[in-house]
Amino acid sequence: MNKQKSILSNIGAGAIGRRQFSLGLVGLAAAALDPGMSFAQAASPAAAQKIADHFSSVKTMMGEFVQFGPRGEQTGGKFYISRPGKLRFNFEDPSPIRVIADGKNVVVGNLKLKTWDLYPLSKTPLSLLLADRIDLGNQMVRDVKQESDLTTIVLGNKTVFGDSTITMMFDSKTYDLRQWTITDVQNKDTSVMIYNVQNGVNLDDKVFNIPYDDVRNRG
Repeated sequence: MNKQKSILSNIGAGAIGRRQFSLGLVGLAAAALDPGMSFAQAASPAAAQKIADHFSSVKTMMGEFVQFGPRGEQTGGKFYISRPGKLRFNFEDPSPIRVIADGKNVVVGNLKLKTWDLYPLSKTPLSLLLADRIDLGNQMVRDVKQESDLTTIVLGNKTVFGDSTITMMFDSKTYDLRQWTITDVQNKDTSVMIYNVQNGVNLDDKVFNIPYDDVRNRG
């Protein structure tokens, strides 16, 4: 259980090696991957909220991703999102990891070991990313900054895994999400790039079904 808890603590923009999982979305801008980048100015609250509202308005999306871990490990796969609260990440072989959120709970499954660990969605960092609306006027907002091409919004809250921070980077012109990065309680970052993204797609609810029988029967 402790191992899977470590895995899920990075969800949202993290990376998975073969021993560690996390989740994130990022665009192809090289600057977005530079953890030492500085920002020219603070974004106005209205401008930042407009970007957050645009992201929240995208109710469904799917695409492919490449994920980078804190030690430089890299993997990829396909993702599916249906707002609010639903998500699925299928990691490509040889990784056996599946992550599924059905609006109430989120599970991390290892198909090879046939193990599943279940957590309340509201107690994980994913709840910030999958909310029906991201309200920048509440206490979750840690920082909002802007460059000419990127607007960065940092959200944080205390979850079952400790105090997690999610940094989301958006294209300042199109408002499209380019990256989200999760910083865990050990101050380790994980980021993931997405491509071939389709918005507004029809997704069958079965995509987000959690195999509760398998979860209950896990050994």
